[in-house]
Amino acid sequence: MQIPKQSLADKVALVTGAGAGIGKASAKLLAHAGAAVTLVGTTLEHLKETEEEIHHSGGRALSVQGDVTSADQVALAVRTSFEAWGQLDILHHNAGINGMWAPFEELEEAEWDATLNTNLKGTFLVLKHCFPHLKAQGGSVIVTSSVNGTRIFSNTGASAYATSKAAQLALVKMLALEWARHRVRVNAICPGAIETTIAEETYTRNLDRIRVPVHFPEGSIPLKDGEPGSSGQVAQLVWFLASDASSHITGTEIYIDGGESLLEG
Repeated sequence: MQIPKQSLADKVALVTGAGAGIGKASAKLLAHAGAAVTLVGTTLEHLKETEEEIHHSGGRALSVQGDVTSADQVALAVRTSFEAWGQLDILHHNAGINGMWAPFEELEEAEWDATLNTNLKGTFLVLKHCFPHLKAQGGSVIVTSSVNGTRIFSNTGASAYATSKAAQLALVKMLALEWARHRVRVNAICPGAIETTIAEETYTRNLDRIRVPVHFPEGSIPLKDGEPGSSGQVAQLVWFLASDASSHITGTEIYIDGGESLLEG
């Protein structure tokens, strides 16, 4: 898919979790389309790599280290972005973790809190601090949710993760209506199996003991014969929701999973 290079000219985007995976791909594509992009994440080295790649391609980017679970760090990142670019038109809130997947009765309070703090509290803080700048001229918010907790419930042990993703979707729908008067659109993307590094940060414990037997035909992703999607494909969806091509879409979840969630739900 060819993205028009000036389709987001004069726009400013902020992307969380921009150091790798979907966030990195999204930031690079938004910059390619002409937006100035603020990159937010916990590892400055990874952000700088994304920033360098954007600059090398002739784009504009700024790295700001920040943890989405910290109100002070989120506020500083948003303020730094606004001071640099003078506006905010697009927010792709992508930062999140898989956390611990374990039998519910074995899930520790600290493990539950870690997942919900990053995935749900982080969403609250980022959207809250970005909204005053978005409503100044209207804009687009894209939240990375998941097929888990919204259309797939057979991933045994993912109760904390699934709960956080379902809650994100509810928040998107609430804010889509509340913020419509300000011409701020709010949508969610729900990726299935995508080639990213998030699986390396997933922790599991005793899942075999509670796993519900689910049998799939050969290849659990019908559209691509079992092959996962790419971060670049998700980035194209982010661009669509950020651009005027989706100007009448808000409060909507869009599944990007090659039909996987229809099979595994």
